[in-house]
Amino acid sequence: MPESLLVAALGDIHGRFHRVETWLDALEQSRGRRVDLVFAVGDVEAFRRADDHRRKAAKRTMPAEFAEYADGVRRVKRPLFFIGGNNEDFAALHDMQDGGLLAPDVCYLGRAGVRELRGLRVAYLSGIHAPRFIDQPLKRPMAQDTLKQAGYFRTPEVERLMDVRDVDLMLVHEWPRGIVQRAREENPSPPRPLPSYWIGNPVTRRLVDTVQPRWLLCGHSHKAFAVTLEGPGRPATRIACLDQAARPQEAVFWLEYEGREVVRAGWGTSGAVAWEAGQRWDLAVLPVPEVDGEGTPAGAGY
Repeated sequence: MPESLLVAALGDIHGRFHRVETWLDALEQSRGRRVDLVFAVGDVEAFRRADDHRRKAAKRTMPAEFAEYADGVRRVKRPLFFIGGNNEDFAALHDMQDGGLLAPDVCYLGRAGVRELRGLRVAYLSGIHAPRFIDQPLKRPMAQDTLKQAGYFRTPEVERLMDVRDVDLMLVHEWPRGIVQRAREENPSPPRPLPSYWIGNPVTRRLVDTVQPRWLLCGHSHKAFAVTLEGPGRPATRIACLDQAARPQEAVFWLEYEGREVVRAGWGTSGAVAWEAGQRWDLAVLPVPEVDGEGTPAGAGY
């Protein structure tokens, strides 16, 4: 029998390491097994020093939790692999563009590439698209402007992935353009309001259409979303976009593999299965939004 793996993915952590560790504990308990791999889709904000977090982090009101992991006071319970978003400790990441460890079992994958992890081929592209900078060289992030520019991917990084094939899982920070239109075409009366048609970027879309990964995970826009890209002669790419780590229902996503095949998947920490092999992957697999006292979906941002 092929080896079974439980893979968990996290939306933009924004420094909230303690809570996502608690969520993963809950997922393990509900699924009755250990989480083997954890992937984060950018905006992790793994600042090594508390002062850096307070000065540079996007979510400055959050505690500087990663400093405890970098200092060895705490340790993650499962291997965590992450890509860069547009809010990171870019000064620390600049000298590890091909990846590296920031703390025990906390691994930055790098700006772009492909790795084999527990038998899975995982491709990744860090950052977001900024047309003005995509063909400019990456400068050492020393000042505010170069720190911001470090969060943009560059043409050579995208091209590094264009010839990659046979990818089980691909991680990007920013959504590929056009997936909202695809969802609208499939369901003119969607079960929930859709985000803007203009969300995402065309460069990542070309990359995904070229590489054709079996699954694609995205962050950045703080919205949960599900759609499949496929067509004549094109195998299916199932896309899961994750919310930021404010609530687990749409910020945690899990995949259970047998060998290199996903046999079931779900959202949140309840362990409930939202999809099984052979079923359709679309908006219907998303969790039902929580509703506040006024009948509005909690955290609604669509």
